[in-house]
Amino acid sequence: MTQPIVHVDAFTDAPFGGNPAAVCVLPAGRDAGWMQQVAREMNLSETAFLTPRQERGEGYDLRWFTPTHEVDLCGHATLASAHVLWETRQLADAATARFHTRSGLLTATRHGSWIELDFPATPDTAIDAPPGLAEALGVQPRYVGQSRFDYLVELADEAALRAVRPDFSRLRAFAMRGVMITSGADEPGVDFVSRYFAPAFGIDEDPVTGSTHCCLGPFWSRRLNKQTFVARQVSERGGTLKVALDGDRVRLGGQAVTVLRGELLA
Repeated sequence: MTQPIVHVDAFTDAPFGGNPAAVCVLPAGRDAGWMQQVAREMNLSETAFLTPRQERGEGYDLRWFTPTHEVDLCGHATLASAHVLWETRQLADAATARFHTRSGLLTATRHGSWIELDFPATPDTAIDAPPGLAEALGVQPRYVGQSRFDYLVELADEAALRAVRPDFSRLRAFAMRGVMITSGADEPGVDFVSRYFAPAFGIDEDPVTGSTHCCLGPFWSRRLNKQTFVARQVSERGGTLKVALDGDRVRLGGQAVTVLRGELLA
């Protein structure tokens, strides 16, 4: 029996940009070991596995795997999952996608070519820079914080951020999931930029990371005294997000493009 799998580029409106994710909509649950093997085989930053709930209207159980670990929250693979459900008509255009995850209930709604995710905010708290972090990044931080998942490092400007060349072997030794770096943006109409490194989870640099913006949104709200933002993640592939704060939630807007459809034979 074969299993369909779809390759989607998320947080982009054109193929070969944004962040790629693989999406499997399963007829029934599979064990975590198999999911991890599939994610390792796909070798993308995330592979998403959806299993429909038996109760009508209750949505899907959703799990995310990097090539090496299962993770608690992932934005771009959730965006890709919602995109696949609408594109394959498993979900009506006007319906809300409901995903039951390790981070609670997440939803997605469709607005033309954009998809909006409703995620929990994960604000940071200020900390002293952990020993060796600045050296591993090769930077002089303006600010260092820690969220539920990651370290947050603010840099002086976009030029400094783009110039960062981390020592991934040193970053891999830190206990957190990863490190996000951020600064104000140079491009008119964009509020802030970021990059994200998670070598301990098998991802040296993630192209576009929805979950980090659950921290970056609250951070830049404090800095800029506003609630809505346009953000750019300036990796090699790059991607654009709309970010809006809503109490203890963050609404993340993005686009997605299907690049490949295939079948798993194992």
